[in-house]
Amino acid sequence: MQSLSPSPPEFILDAFADPASVRDVVKGILHTIFFHRFIPNLLPYTREVLDLTLPYVNDVELETMIEQRAAALVRQLESERSSTNSLTSGGGGRGQLNVQFFEKRRRSGFFRGDEEVCWECWTLKVTVAEPRTETERAKVRKAMEQTLLTTVMKIIAFTNAHKDHIPLITGTPATPFPYQININQNKGGWATRMGIY
Repeated sequence: MQSLSPSPPEFILDAFADPASVRDVVKGILHTIFFHRFIPNLLPYTREVLDLTLPYVNDVELETMIEQRAAALVRQLESERSSTNSLTSGGGGRGQLNVQFFEKRRRSGFFRGDEEVCWECWTLKVTVAEPRTETERAKVRKAMEQTLLTTVMKIIAFTNAHKDHIPLITGTPATPFPYQININQNKGGWATRMGIY
């Protein structure tokens, strides 16, 4: 049986940060994605992240969601780091966020009503490194800045090159396309490996 709609394009991004900067880096990347895909009229705002000027979407609902998801990711990474640090001397961790954009479509057939169909997905893979010396700190800072710049340039390239799949706006709602930001839970836990979750 064939799928009724093709799978949406998915764009994979990488982020690299130290524990003190991970929240700001993640928020900066999410705001950059939404700046390029959030359709309502926006006044351009900017924020500085690691000496890089990034776009900022001044929308209370979106800002709240971005702040909540970034904070939840930081908590997940800190939890992972503290459990790992008790076992090894290494610091750091990995996490992942997904951003999905949807369009509302009328269902046809027996089950009428609206359904949300995903038209684009962004996956942000976050790696946290915990430098132990000043030399490591300088190297991590340089790597964070370079990775953030590369990621922002990828977002710009992806959004400029991939526009044909964006649905038409058929009304005048404040936000024509619903969106979700989800944190992928750590896949490395014992319960996952055993197939419990």
